[in-house]
Amino acid sequence: MTDNATPQERARARRPRIPSVLREEPQYRLLFFGQVLSILGDRVMMVVLPFAVLAVGGTVGDVAIVSAAQFIPFAVLALPAGVWADKLDRKKILIASDTARFICQLTAGVLLVTGTAHVAHLAVLAAVYGAADAFFAPACTGLLPGTVAPINLQPANALRGLSYSTGSIVGPVLAGLLVAFAGGPGGAFLFDAATFAVSIACLIPLRPRVVADVLRGEDPEASTTHFLSSLREGWSEVRSRPWVTSFLGGMASYHAIVLPAIFVLGPVLAADELNGAGSWAIITAGFGVGCVLGDLLLLRWRPRFALRVASLMLIGASCQAAFIGSGFGEWTIAGLEVLAGICVTGTFTLWETSLQEHVPDRALSRVSSYDYLTSAGVIPLGNLVIGFVTVAIGLHHALFAMTTVGVTVAVAVASVPAVRHLPRAATAAAAAPG
Repeated sequence: MTDNATPQERARARRPRIPSVLREEPQYRLLFFGQVLSILGDRVMMVVLPFAVLAVGGTVGDVAIVSAAQFIPFAVLALPAGVWADKLDRKKILIASDTARFICQLTAGVLLVTGTAHVAHLAVLAAVYGAADAFFAPACTGLLPGTVAPINLQPANALRGLSYSTGSIVGPVLAGLLVAFAGGPGGAFLFDAATFAVSIACLIPLRPRVVADVLRGEDPEASTTHFLSSLREGWSEVRSRPWVTSFLGGMASYHAIVLPAIFVLGPVLAADELNGAGSWAIITAGFGVGCVLGDLLLLRWRPRFALRVASLMLIGASCQAAFIGSGFGEWTIAGLEVLAGICVTGTFTLWETSLQEHVPDRALSRVSSYDYLTSAGVIPLGNLVIGFVTVAIGLHHALFAMTTVGVTVAVAVASVPAVRHLPRAATAAAAAPG
């Protein structure tokens, strides 16, 4: 800004920059603002749920049971949820899912605040919550392209990723404040229930447009009405695209082989070799900062070959286990985790954008349900296997082995011609830099 700038120009320069996708897409604004608070509530509950189980007299084993009760319905229902999201009104599915989760969290919160909760109550409510959650993810992925112009798909996904990244940083802090000053774990549950109420209020007036598959050269007819036939059609949509099957394999490898470094081995290493929870907080904060930086980058940068860049970023993301096991101090590891965070969020955003650009709307939720199944679905198995491997070969050897396998798979994915040469959709390609 020059010295000759008018007062109005100076005021505009000082004004916070609002991402263009929020300025230009009123329907996406409703979806985004409804979800950003709900995501924050989810991140709060990731911290609070174990303490809620312990607060009602549960044991460590009970914590595992309640966690499994929430996860198992998600894994079982992921594929059926994709079928129904392609058949039914996705907006209504989102509202039904949020309503069910609102009731679960409100009930749990009231039981905890009144001192009448038991482990069995929390387990049953967690199972219902997990079932409702399974329907939300594929329906939301399928609905999002109807809320933005095609050119804004990537920034919309990046902004959604930014809300996850920010929530991962703010959520644990907010969880601690809620537990300390808002009635313990019960207050946190009630806060989460309120976030679902806000999401429902934003979804009700949402009016997504119909995505015309004929513009993509696809058959515009809806899938068959028979459930099993629709399920088979979804798998056919996956198999017919080598770039989808290849990347599903890469994502499964990352979640099953590399991600246990975060969920299992990282905290163990911090406790044994660094300064415990404080060191681990610094390392995970570094990862969160990297995710935020990566999301901000992808709000502006539209690579011409999105999936090629995603596959290269997957290689960087797969180095995460070796970063943690590098033997450096906590601040150096945190710095490396900044790089890992950029790569992880970049991989996820560009992969999801590629699905939305190239998979026909009539099958998008079913294809994305395979993504959720091969990512979230393999995490518990990976955590279990890595535990046995670590006992057998040692902590640092296990971490380097995890990165070796993960990087090998990621390089294989990046070498697939269909991954390297997948073009952008026409409108995105026109906006991409040369």
